[in-house]
Amino acid sequence: MTADAFTLDLFADGFADDPYPHYAALRAAAPVHEHPLGFWLVSRHADVVAVQRGPHSVDERNLGALPSWKRDSGSIGRENRMLRGLAMLDQDPPNHTRLRRLVTAAFTRRAVGELEARITDLVDAALDRIADKGRADVVDELAFPLPFTVISELLGIPVAEQQRIRALTGVLALGLEPLPDPALQARVLEAGRELTALVGDLARWKRGHPGPDLFSALIEAEDHGDVLDEDELVAQVAFLYVAGHETTMNQIAGGLVALLRHPGQLRRLRADPALAGTAVEELLRYDTPVHLMRRITLAPLRIGDAEIPAGAWVVACLAAANRDPAFWGPDADELRLDRPDAHRAVSFGAGAHHCLGAALARVEARIAFSRFARRFADAELEEVRWNGRINVRGPASAIVRVG
Repeated sequence: MTADAFTLDLFADGFADDPYPHYAALRAAAPVHEHPLGFWLVSRHADVVAVQRGPHSVDERNLGALPSWKRDSGSIGRENRMLRGLAMLDQDPPNHTRLRRLVTAAFTRRAVGELEARITDLVDAALDRIADKGRADVVDELAFPLPFTVISELLGIPVAEQQRIRALTGVLALGLEPLPDPALQARVLEAGRELTALVGDLARWKRGHPGPDLFSALIEAEDHGDVLDEDELVAQVAFLYVAGHETTMNQIAGGLVALLRHPGQLRRLRADPALAGTAVEELLRYDTPVHLMRRITLAPLRIGDAEIPAGAWVVACLAAANRDPAFWGPDADELRLDRPDAHRAVSFGAGAHHCLGAALARVEARIAFSRFARRFADAELEEVRWNGRINVRGPASAIVRVG
């Protein structure tokens, strides 16, 4: 099959349940090509790393044209962008550098290591519930509540507001997907507006009621006289809430499903707890919680024989790169918890936009995987239902039977 004849159909039946055969075909037939929907696809490990580290943009105003699946959302203006384009995810340097510096300064006030005891307690309580039931959904019992509770407590979100924020961030996360449906695009934008208003009200309350939490720290964050203005503060808090639980939920749920589908690896983790750190990296590589990453070229970009023009939307397929046999070897599709170079997976990004919460996500996953393996090494996976998403992909439910 030639590159001209190959098209990756993101909406094919069964794609969201198992996209990896499609990614293998993509790497083999058309590793760098322009998709009919109006974006460029890059899928080999070396090329994805180059795109991640390159001097490209994330600001849609630098696009020459919107990809066709986004054209019904209207103009490229700020009002048509998730959180009005003010979150770090949508900012270029120098403003991205400024925002990240301010958020990082606040984030490190409460070191991730200090959260380990709380995370362990939450995991153990979830495992107790699973043991009591004997048959349970590990997404509902562990993979969702763990990161959701951690980010809620870290930000200091009042319990009364958590369920509404949960619903809104769930809709907002759909904005990270290719959305051909104009009605769904409108729903995402409306959720963003409501979440912005809700977090804005919380920000005003927090100013009069500061606490030992990340939200209060962000209000107080200052770097050489620079502070977050109100709109920036609201956007960063809303973004941290989405990023703090949606992707980590998929990381934990997808990792548990992978372990349960490879019982020998699960038992190996129980027998050798020292593997836990490497296991997190390998499970991230094997089934990454975020499959696609976008950049916008500011100048023509040559990759192999292809030249991508300036102003183009480039989609780097992280999941394809993480199983590229040209980099990982002939066993790239296999799960090996002792894989020595697993840390070179591209799941958390690289360069300026490397995931700010990567350390916290790794700690949550390490504790969840290691303690699950120690307690339920003979657990059986009965049923998995995937969430139907293309980008922020993971199990919607995973029914497990434990002895």
